[in-house]
Amino acid sequence: MTTTFESLGVAAPLVAALSERGITEPFAIQALTIADALAGRDVCGKAKTGSGKTLAFGLPTLQGMPKAAPNRPTGIILVPTRELATQVRDELAPLADAIDRVVAAIYGGDPIEKQIAALDRGVDLIICTPGRAIDLIERKALSVAAVDHVVVDEADRMADMGFLPQVEWILRNVEGEHQTLLFSATLDGVVDSLVQRYQSDPVMHEVESPTVTVDQMHHRFIHVHEMDRVKVAASIIRNANRTMLFTATKHGADRLAAKLSDEGVTASPIHGDLRQNLRERALADFGDGKLHALVATDVAARGIHIDEVDVVIHFDPPSDHKTYLHRSGRTARAGTSGVVVTFCLWNQELEIKRLQKRIGLAIPIVEMFSNDPRLADLAGWDPSAPAA
Repeated sequence: MTTTFESLGVAAPLVAALSERGITEPFAIQALTIADALAGRDVCGKAKTGSGKTLAFGLPTLQGMPKAAPNRPTGIILVPTRELATQVRDELAPLADAIDRVVAAIYGGDPIEKQIAALDRGVDLIICTPGRAIDLIERKALSVAAVDHVVVDEADRMADMGFLPQVEWILRNVEGEHQTLLFSATLDGVVDSLVQRYQSDPVMHEVESPTVTVDQMHHRFIHVHEMDRVKVAASIIRNANRTMLFTATKHGADRLAAKLSDEGVTASPIHGDLRQNLRERALADFGDGKLHALVATDVAARGIHIDEVDVVIHFDPPSDHKTYLHRSGRTARAGTSGVVVTFCLWNQELEIKRLQKRIGLAIPIVEMFSNDPRLADLAGWDPSAPAA
């Protein structure tokens, strides 16, 4: 029997709002967790970004939470980055409208007065980064005393970014009876301590997602020459739909985006020093296909969720195998295949071979220039085959 949102217990107005957006069948993580969450259980979900977990926690939270008084929301979703806050808000806002609930994204970098005014008017569900939430609580503009639905999303990323003390501060301040849903790609170490401390007899669900390695994507390692490196990247981008490139530094991201634009490729950088409205515009344009390429630093890319990135280019090699997997995970989402390209300069070969060993790949590093016809279809050639 096919699982449907109705069979999981999702209310009719929410089901209608989903089907208006063409969403009729739940993803695996949604099918596993929604019924338990609707039954009021604490849920601990192990799932990667891109697995559909926003609806897995968003639907039960919206359905279960009562209307809120001004400045006293009844639901709170904690996320690691401002990009993720706006993405979760955008995904849940049409559903909230369908059941007369108000959602707002609360994050640093956005004028605090605007957020205070929204809270004064009354917000039922807030999606927030921990630092800004604490700031508003301390200003008495926000109270979490009436919260009865708590979600911690991407708990492992929160830990990586040093936000767990702030997350715990907020969780300790949520008084009274409440439900806690926690989602994370990993559940060991400090994340496990969050589960132990702040969840009550949680039901555990895990979506077995294949690890981000060879099976899910085409890996290519290209020996490039410094003077030709940007042109090689531009050639790949021209033959792709959406490309994400990674650089080691913010300055490098700015410089690369400018050089790609000189090559006639529309590209925008995204990093922590950019104003929030510029970051949001770049993400929106990239999502809408107006921008061919997004040039990101590792920190800025955390928590960004964009479907249908078909190529990831490690313009600067990743610092370690974990970073390689994090970056590469931007492509090959929800079962699609993608291409991951790592550029290698003459003095980086040893570093790249060490990286390959850590991730279990034995793929030749192939020298290419920007006029190489193979760049037009990176998935379509065998790196082990001799050049024509």
